Order: sequence, then C-alpha cells, then structure tokens
Amino acid sequence: MSNALERGLSALELLAGNAAGLPLQQVAETLGIPPSATHRMLNCLVEQGYVRQEHQHGNYILALKVVSLALKHLSQSSLVDLARPVLERLAGLSGELVRLGIVDADRLVWVSKAQGSRSGLRYDPDAGAEAKLCCTASGLAWLSCLSNEQALELVYRQGLAKPGEYGPNAPITVEDLLARLQRARSLGYATADESFEAGAAALATAIRHPQQPGAIGVISIAGPSVRLTAERMEALVPALLEAAGELAATSLDCVSKLSVMTSTQAPAP
Repeated sequence: MSNALERGLSALELLAGNAAGLPLQQVAETLGIPPSATHRMLNCLVEQGYVRQEHQHGNYILALKVVSLALKHLSQSSLVDLARPVLERLAGLSGELVRLGIVDADRLVWVSKAQGSRSGLRYDPDAGAEAKLCCTASGLAWLSCLSNEQALELVYRQGLAKPGEYGPNAPITVEDLLARLQRARSLGYATADESFEAGAAALATAIRHPQQPGAIGVISIAGPSVRLTAERMEALVPALLEAAGELAATSLDCVSKLSVMTSTQAPAP
C-alpha cells in the first residue's frame, strides 16, 4: 500500500470517530504527518467528495459519500433486507434492542438493528459502530468461535479493557477473558452484564455459515440491566438461538464476501 493511500485511509478512520470534525493541525499531529502534507491529503479527499470542510471553523468532516458506499454495498448484498424480519420478530418478543453484527476481516461491525422497547427506558446505541471484542456479548460470542490464540490476537490488536475504561464488570485480565470465552463455548452464547457500560446487559450468539468454519456474524439482545436480568436473559436464549439458526439457514452467501477470516479460521477446540 502506498504511503499516500495509507495516510488517506488513516485520515478517514480518524474523522469517522469525530462527528464534529477536526482542524488540520489536530489531524496532522494525530497521524504524525507534516501540516503541509496533511493539507494536500485533505484537499484531495475533499475534491473526491469523501471529506468536506466546515466553513465556520474550518474543521474537516467525513462526508456522506463514505457512508453511501457502505450502504450501497449492503443494499446490493440484500443482507439487511434478509435479516430484518428476524431482527424485528426477536425485538418484539424480547421487548429489547436486537442487533446484527457482521464479521469484517478482524472487526465486528453492527450493521442493522430493531428496537423492541416502545416506551420507558430504552437502550439504543449508534448503529454502524465497531464492537469492542473483549467486553461486549457480541464480541465474546464471535471470539468464542475461534481458538484462544486467534481470539487473543484480535483482542490485543484492538486493546484489552483498562480499569475504569468500560463497565465495572469488564474483563481486564487475560485469565478472566479466557474464562468468559470458555463459558460462551460451553453454553453456545455469551452474556455481558455491565461489562461494556454501567447499567447495560446483553446476550449474543454467533451466526455460523453451514459450510464454513468460524462465524459470519452475531445476533444480540441488549437492554438495561435492571430489566435484562440473568433470569430474563436465560429465558430469551431459545429465541436467540432460533433466530441465529434462521439467519444461518437464510441465503447469506454475500456475508462471506465481507469477511476474509471466515474462510481461513479454524473452529475453536
């Protein structure tokens, strides 16, 4: 990959995490690029429509063209349309937020959701976010399909949770993380209670391709921990597993194209 392309992609990733945009100097300092080179790179991205510059403060902001590319890809694969009825049915049954996450190389990205809670306390994080692997139910469900070595490699790449960084029950040691993965393997699903953020709980299971090892994605149920108790999560497990089986049986051949790892990783021992 050329140096210019690497810099451009790094800039897009940086801006994607800052909705209000960033000034040129901060982009340059964060990426370790001289301001002059940063200015040329950002201007090129602006000309191509991937970035726009705010007039009032001059901040550079990610343009909707990047989002439209992802949405166009998903619409052509029919992934969201195929999964939507399953997500909505499970959301209606559980009364909670149901999300579909797809394995994309070494990341797990939430691409679709259905909200079951119509009133009162709702748990509704932004869609399109990348799952934190070590402390979300979705992340643990995917990692449990891999060997310990493969799982730890992905976690180290993303970063193990630091004390106080996420929820009070987040695993902060390798031993704790591996114990949770083993539990998820034994049960066939993963749970998280105040491990990603305080006051939130979730359960998730992997969607496995019938003809490939590993997982192509995950389906999860998330909500406030005061409502999504351990007993309630256990009661929802059969419906969650049934939904995952339905998605796996659906024609989701397009999903494997989103993931390099699904065709190369071996199942966990």
